[in-house]
Amino acid sequence: MIGWQFSAYKGKDDRLTPFEELLKVFKDVLIHTAGNVSEALSWLTEIDRQYNLIDKDYSMSEFIDDLINKGYISNNQANKPAGFNPTAKMEMSLRRHALDDIFDQISKSKKGNHSTKNAGQGAEQTSDVKPYEFGDPLNRIAIAESLKNAQINHGIDEFKLTQEDLQVKETFFQSQTSTVLMIDISHSMILYGEDRITPAKKVAMALSELITTQYRKDTLDIIVFGNDAWAIKIQDLPYLQVGPYHTNTVAGLELAMDILRKKKNPNKQIMMITDGKPTCIKRGKKYYKNSFGLDRKILNRTLALAVKCKKLHIPITTFMIAKDPHLVNFVDKFTSANGGKAFYSSLKGLGEFIFMDYKDNKRKKR
Repeated sequence: MIGWQFSAYKGKDDRLTPFEELLKVFKDVLIHTAGNVSEALSWLTEIDRQYNLIDKDYSMSEFIDDLINKGYISNNQANKPAGFNPTAKMEMSLRRHALDDIFDQISKSKKGNHSTKNAGQGAEQTSDVKPYEFGDPLNRIAIAESLKNAQINHGIDEFKLTQEDLQVKETFFQSQTSTVLMIDISHSMILYGEDRITPAKKVAMALSELITTQYRKDTLDIIVFGNDAWAIKIQDLPYLQVGPYHTNTVAGLELAMDILRKKKNPNKQIMMITDGKPTCIKRGKKYYKNSFGLDRKILNRTLALAVKCKKLHIPITTFMIAKDPHLVNFVDKFTSANGGKAFYSSLKGLGEFIFMDYKDNKRKKR
């Protein structure tokens, strides 16, 4: 019999071995623990105690041995859990895992999908068609649609094909883009019992994996900002942690602009993940801080940089993972000054917003 046969849903994927099933959970936990393998294994043991995660025929010690033998972790101090460290293979696997998670979210939701009116000449064809215009390449003529128009317009008995009947397949222009992703690591990113830094890390890892594998001509630089701002490598993302910092958005923007100034690519953008307002600037070697309300001195410096980025044709897309009215008011002013975009996202939807926006910026319909 030809067709599909449906069976009862099974919680575990029978195609995966016990090691592979457990590895999926371990990767998520490892991101939460900022790459601390020993702590992640401890969490995994506790999860197993509550939910019977590990197969009866497969022990935790066997899982650890497999992690070492398959090159996911290394043991720098013989047989001591404190010596476990993620390997380069694990770091790459974490980025791929994050990318798969994000695209799994996108496939279930259309949230964050934004259209664009920018025109460009490209090579990636779509299912959409448009009337032929002088100068359109002949190899993009949609034969079936054009013949259908000719039949409708002229009939079968006097069949002819005119320029007015022609339809052309639309394409997307794949632009090269230099992106700086700014991640807020101020203390508020873990306040009130809500872990905001882990979703931000996962998105950064996924975006870096997307760009390095699918958009190899693009560049992605990642910087973090607290009291100061500094660049980090893609390999450092799993180990990123929040510090006892204020939010020096000015330092982050200044560093992002310095990085983009060195890029020869004309298409430049800044993506900023934050959960609060700027509360800190630097004056010489001293810090000026104010966590209460919107400090006019700090606000003016921040808005001035937003305007400067606009003059340099560097749009800033702000992903705000908080919805307090005074924070929304700041983001609205900041976005208006730059002419960029702002998204107010939940932690769960952050990846969808960033990925759809990044891909929409690259795919401009003609």
